[in-house]
Amino acid sequence: MNVLKNYAFTIFLLLGILIGGICGIIFGEGASVVKPVGDIFLNLMFVLIVPLVFFSVASSIYNMRDSNMVGKVIGSIVFVFLFTGVVAAAVSYLFTLLYNPLGGVNQSEFLLGLPQQTVKQLTSAEIFVNIFTVSDFQQLFTKANLLPLIIFSIFFGLATSFSGTKGKIVADFLNASTHVIMKMMDIIMKAAPIGLGCYFADTVGSLGGQILNGYMHVFILFLILTGISFFGLNSIYVCWAGGKKGFVSFWKNILTPSLTAIATSSSAACIPVNIEASKRMGIPSGIAETVIPLGTNMHKDGSIIGGVLKIIFLFTIFGQEITSSSNMFMIIGVAVLSAAVVGAIPSGGMTGELLICSIFGFSPQFAATLMIISTIIDVPATLLNSTGNVVCAMMVTRLAEGKDWVKKQFIDAS
Repeated sequence: MNVLKNYAFTIFLLLGILIGGICGIIFGEGASVVKPVGDIFLNLMFVLIVPLVFFSVASSIYNMRDSNMVGKVIGSIVFVFLFTGVVAAAVSYLFTLLYNPLGGVNQSEFLLGLPQQTVKQLTSAEIFVNIFTVSDFQQLFTKANLLPLIIFSIFFGLATSFSGTKGKIVADFLNASTHVIMKMMDIIMKAAPIGLGCYFADTVGSLGGQILNGYMHVFILFLILTGISFFGLNSIYVCWAGGKKGFVSFWKNILTPSLTAIATSSSAACIPVNIEASKRMGIPSGIAETVIPLGTNMHKDGSIIGGVLKIIFLFTIFGQEITSSSNMFMIIGVAVLSAAVVGAIPSGGMTGELLICSIFGFSPQFAATLMIISTIIDVPATLLNSTGNVVCAMMVTRLAEGKDWVKKQFIDAS
């Protein structure tokens, strides 16, 4: 019953999308009659994105800075999170070159069903500038400029923290506002099965059954990448961190965290069992209790892999080049960045998708198309996101304590 309760919303969401897809196939362009319902849901989501980003990021930075939670191992944590994230993105990018989920689609048929001028052609230099900055303050508070808003929110949270007692009133306001916005998000998300179902019915009715086939191939590719990352990359990482003994210890103790991630579909719910498993692997409690909660928010290899597939999905539909060196680095970098945004912001899935659209110049309406991908890959992505934090805790321990930890924990103990 607990498993059913944990998956109830996801089941209803998948049912809504499935029913919408079937209606789109049956009624074709006639399914557009429900488009206003989908648009209303998306607009309700869109108007919450900007306040959600500002209040949640600013308050999180204030609370993190105030609690000193990272401590002396912050350098190792940042390096490990970034390194494993880039590796996950690079591997998934290489596999899309071998097996593009939309490689066989008829692009002209897709484009006929889409509004005109939905993609702005930007140079690499323009994309780089637009990632970090806007030219006017008022442009910060729009969903088209999410990363500049995030950077502004980070500075605002730091400034609030540095203001001491004078900033306490502002900090209380940020925390209270975050709570209120999250409640609003919870209320609106209850309509997601209907809203996304109607959106998907119109999308399938306009674009045809090809898009359903594309989603299926995305899911298949993600499962392949999940196996490679979970068994292959994790084994390499723990072998480096703890040697042969560390490898055995990891796989001996990771089963319970893995099953918990699959059963709950929540990385946050896995924090206690992940910390306990880490301690059984010999990871110091101070590192485990810092890396795992922080990683739950900021380190999501599953979401990074999903981010690469989402970007490739849109690039392929619109016939954009994915093999050029500039686009390769942009795809990998934006995937890592969007996953960090997803973790940093509660209910940040739509925010990550909007960030992808805004950076590459796609219309925000395609965030809903990408959100469907997030839904179908949710369970395997959670498995990678959650168990990857245990791997990172072992790697951080190796970097922070060196080979002496390996010798003391696994060689001398044996």
